[in-house]
Amino acid sequence: MKKGDLIGITCSSSKMDLLAAEYARGVLTSWGYRVHLGITVGTSFHNFSAPDELRLEELQDMLDDPEIKAIVFGRGGYGMVCILDKLDFTRFRKSPKWLCGYSDITTLHSHIQRQFGIATMHSMMCSGITPETVDNEYVHSLATALKGKPYRYTAPAHPLNKEGKVRGILVGGNLSLLANLSGTPSQINTKGKILLIEDIGEYRYNIDRMMYNLKRAGWLDKLAGLVVGAFTDGKETDTPFGQTEYEIISNITKDYEYPICFGFPSGHQAANYTLKLGVKHELKIGAKTILSEI
Repeated sequence: MKKGDLIGITCSSSKMDLLAAEYARGVLTSWGYRVHLGITVGTSFHNFSAPDELRLEELQDMLDDPEIKAIVFGRGGYGMVCILDKLDFTRFRKSPKWLCGYSDITTLHSHIQRQFGIATMHSMMCSGITPETVDNEYVHSLATALKGKPYRYTAPAHPLNKEGKVRGILVGGNLSLLANLSGTPSQINTKGKILLIEDIGEYRYNIDRMMYNLKRAGWLDKLAGLVVGAFTDGKETDTPFGQTEYEIISNITKDYEYPICFGFPSGHQAANYTLKLGVKHELKIGAKTILSEI
């Protein structure tokens, strides 16, 4: 993107506070972009930002508008799946733009990757751009990605890592959303890909169940590599499950030979790098993990 390009902000899922969105708009403006704040920002309809029809209309308008070069979603939550099948991607396919978000936006990322093979950004949203985070490297990673600059991210070694070096297209996102997309037209083809997974607020037994879902559905069979991001705010039932989230994932993937890294800075936490989904990456796991765009 170039200075002066237009960015649209919309809340296609859950609601977001208007003042928080206006702060994020100010930061994006300081990077040299013009910013259009949608009418779904700062409104509420139960847990959603607005009724399905209005969220659909605004996202469709932004996808179709040739002047808008990127859409940075306000926040995730829930709601994208309610409108996904009514979106028309005809104009978007002819003139793609960056779609920036994570969490519930995984639904949109996955659908676009499966149907069209167009790159999108797994990134923080407006809700993550705050006075406390504005100067950190994770917010700066979004600015760097929007400028089109290549990146090379590192993470410390983890005792559960499987070492190796691979190349492949990066796909994935929120584990709950990926599992819910199994068997739908939005399920990603993961053969030869590097799969990213992360999640928040799930019972540990449910992490186990969702990982078995991916395994049984063939998601894990022929990966080039697996990147495990943050699994924050995990929950237990009255009887503890007996494994952490990382131990669950390690156990289910133990028979695969491809490299796997744990604790990559991505997901529902402050340490959340912007990653380009649908773009080829090199993953090197050794004394430390290095993930770099090719």
